[in-house]
Amino acid sequence: VMHQIFWAFLLTGFMIPVGATPYIPKNDAVVLERIPKTRQSLRPPVLQQPTDLKGAVDRARIYIEQSRVAGDPRFLGYAQAVLAPWWSQPQPPLEVLILRATIRQSNHDFKGALQDLELVLKAEPNNVQAWITKATILTVQGEYTQAKQSCARLWQNTTELVTATCIGTVGSLNGQALQSFKLIERVLKQSPQASAGEKLWAVTVLGEIAHRLDRPIEAERYFKQGITLGADTYLLGAYADFLLDQKRPQEVVRLLQKDIQTDGLLLRLTLAEQMLKSPNVKAHTKDLKARFAASKQRGDNIHQREEARFTLHLLRDPQQALTLAQSNWQIQREPADLRLVLEAALAAKEKVQARPVLTWLATNQLEDVRINRLAKQLGG
Repeated sequence: VMHQIFWAFLLTGFMIPVGATPYIPKNDAVVLERIPKTRQSLRPPVLQQPTDLKGAVDRARIYIEQSRVAGDPRFLGYAQAVLAPWWSQPQPPLEVLILRATIRQSNHDFKGALQDLELVLKAEPNNVQAWITKATILTVQGEYTQAKQSCARLWQNTTELVTATCIGTVGSLNGQALQSFKLIERVLKQSPQASAGEKLWAVTVLGEIAHRLDRPIEAERYFKQGITLGADTYLLGAYADFLLDQKRPQEVVRLLQKDIQTDGLLLRLTLAEQMLKSPNVKAHTKDLKARFAASKQRGDNIHQREEARFTLHLLRDPQQALTLAQSNWQIQREPADLRLVLEAALAAKEKVQARPVLTWLATNQLEDVRINRLAKQLGG
């Protein structure tokens, strides 16, 4: 039911903050929103032929890409809508299965996504997109051995850069950060013919590894390279986190001031404004509060990491932040998720609550200077 409410909300295409009165125009001539030309073709779908599989798949792919670039989950709703004739089938066509897995992954339905991918791989054991998506989900869940096995299946089936980036991503979180960095860097230099998308993935991962290893010059070089390749919201968020850790809030404001539609980027902008004691903090905090409340109302927990960070640093409620961070850590185990639990446990003076994360950290050998520092403070 929660997912149905979520999709219904997404497909309305707009958000009313909780407690706000909806604005009703006095006549049809009032302009509510001007849609940029690039987005005019991406309105909520109306298929002329509901059973046109190729047309639906092509359109769904455009929506999923738009969601990734803009960080706007509404486009995932549009993608699901065009796939509606096949969505509920237990064994839909393979191209629909892959797209359904991608949408489910984006909405943190990792179990459903993995089930879809198993069906794909049963039919097509060398499907590159399925192995990459599977590796990505397993990495987010902290299942590194299985993630490495998925990456290994890419050999012979895709470019060396894609394979190296996949393997290097997993290795960098599992005790082989420097080796993984050198591997991706070497293959990237040997792959001038790689697509912009492949290079963007590689340089984003290199920037993140360098940031975790406290190599700021290399981290910045790769993040900036990513921006020249056509940065998506993920890269902008990673670069902003790096700048916040480097105590360079003014640059975060310059980087993100036009990206306030995306919750995660607005959060980082507001954290930078807080460091600068900007008068915008109050309005942006209020806006974020309304957005998170609206997410809760529609049963959506995909922004739990952002809400925990918001609650800890902007609302300054470490106890509630710790509850949110722990709940998020049950689903996602990326460095940012671990760091949030440790920061909140430290701020709430609840060292015992950090123990499961500290144990996990010791087992998986994550190399991250800031997380390792927090772990020491918590007795890990």
